[in-house]
Amino acid sequence: MTNRQILLKSRPVGWPTLDNFEVATVDIPKPANGEVLVKVIYMSVDPYMRGRMSDAKSYAEPFAVGEPCQAGVVGKVMESNNGKFPEGTYLMGMGIWGNYFVTDGTGFQPIDASIAPLHYYLGILGMPGMTAYVGLTAIANLKEGDQLFVSAASGAVGQVVGQIGKNMGCHVAGSAGTDDKVAYLKDELGFDAAFNYKKGDIYKSVKTANPKGIDVYFENVGGPILEAVLNNINDKARIALCGMIADYNATVDNLPVGPRNLTALVKCSVKMQGFIVFNYLKECQDWIPLGAKWLKEGKLKYRVSVAENIENAPQAFLDVLAGKNFGKQVVKLADE
Repeated sequence: MTNRQILLKSRPVGWPTLDNFEVATVDIPKPANGEVLVKVIYMSVDPYMRGRMSDAKSYAEPFAVGEPCQAGVVGKVMESNNGKFPEGTYLMGMGIWGNYFVTDGTGFQPIDASIAPLHYYLGILGMPGMTAYVGLTAIANLKEGDQLFVSAASGAVGQVVGQIGKNMGCHVAGSAGTDDKVAYLKDELGFDAAFNYKKGDIYKSVKTANPKGIDVYFENVGGPILEAVLNNINDKARIALCGMIADYNATVDNLPVGPRNLTALVKCSVKMQGFIVFNYLKECQDWIPLGAKWLKEGKLKYRVSVAENIENAPQAFLDVLAGKNFGKQVVKLADE
């Protein structure tokens, strides 16, 4: 058994590259009293990790140079000196980019491996699914009959946003970056409308996809799409700001132009609010049984891209930033 880790070798300027990461082989740690040894089966790579590669102040501590990057993981307890998590327990929480690590269990919770594939706990039943539910319910107050639009709609969060909207009786439209992703939204997930934002006039595309305007916008991208949304916003609309991936790799001397039509927020009495999902712990906990129920009833589908082996985690992360993945991106480190 080997324990390989991915370290942050250097902080990127602009777009990250493989040179910002380093593979290290270390000993498998021994759990002390109150700790468990966890074998990582799946780890998550997500856009927010780009912010943690910088040393700028944010809602999460930056990754430390020379130390393993951190990630949401699903793993199995291999050795236990902790009565809460006996050997053989499957659990999820915040681990590292590595095959093994020890923890005292803080922030971890056991999971039922029989409900769904284990990697679903990093996606639809994990942080992305919780993010979709929190943004729509706690932030945007989505209700039946709303006109809902979501950017990056085929991504880890966006595909859940759209399906929650359909299950709640809304008109749902979305944007994605390839024709295959657009077809998936309409043919597999049941979106009422979807378009490829890389083709045609984005302002016309948003208007065509949302013929009755937009009551709720779930923001994942920013940039021109946000401007186009504000041109088609309805009175008393609500905008949930989840992320703005278009700006994640911008530098201080190369910042993109911000939305030029923010006066729409005033004219239409629009609420626009950013949020961090784990500030809404009740809603996060509410989502897991509801999401599991909808999965069992066939009311939710979920697309996952799986990379193999820890050495390929950096490339998988870069692919997410470039929009090359389809659905939620995870890395498989071990067999279940």
